[in-house]
Amino acid sequence: MRRRRNVHKNPDDSDLESLRGKMVHDQIIGRQIACQRTISAMMEIPRHEFLPEEMKGVAYDDCPQTIGYGQTISQPYMVALMSSQFQNLPKGSKILEVGSGCGYQTAVLVAMGFEVYSIEIVPELVKMSTRTLDNLGLSPRSLTLGDGKFGNPGEAPFDGIIAAACGDSIPDSWIEQMSEHAILVAPVEGERHQMLIRIERNGDIISRKDICGVRFVRLV
Repeated sequence: MRRRRNVHKNPDDSDLESLRGKMVHDQIIGRQIACQRTISAMMEIPRHEFLPEEMKGVAYDDCPQTIGYGQTISQPYMVALMSSQFQNLPKGSKILEVGSGCGYQTAVLVAMGFEVYSIEIVPELVKMSTRTLDNLGLSPRSLTLGDGKFGNPGEAPFDGIIAAACGDSIPDSWIEQMSEHAILVAPVEGERHQMLIRIERNGDIISRKDICGVRFVRLV
């Protein structure tokens, strides 16, 4: 996939708004993301607020960005692609997010109308993302420090599960915490590369669909 540059060396508020609009038009709509709830959320949310001040000029570029502690904020298109897998879930559906990072994906899910339960293993990122989300009025139902491999059994079942870190397989705990008609979106390690997959549960029937090759940080 060809990367599309969307960078400004020293942007003011007007520039940032313009860059956000261009990001959505070129990187999201231009790549056939049709979920209006996802598009509206990403048009609304100031992605630059989730990055350090000195990185605002690259906040809307067509690539992931380093946020420290060995973690990244995902490429805008990847955030849109993953979030849009939940387009048919009604507002108020419960979403488990594993690896909230800086909180941008969290904000998109909250803006889409979901009840989000986020888990992050890096203490500094929990503090940073909590502050940013609170300031924007986009706080999830919970954002906790913990090991996402175990999910959140106290709040299960979930209508959707989304993970921004790649493991060798999908943890059994995530499958067990899916509701009867839930959707799970996560990267898994394959023989040659990582694969973004979608798992649907219909009662006792579990089905898997491969979406595309990806590159995420490891699930630790």
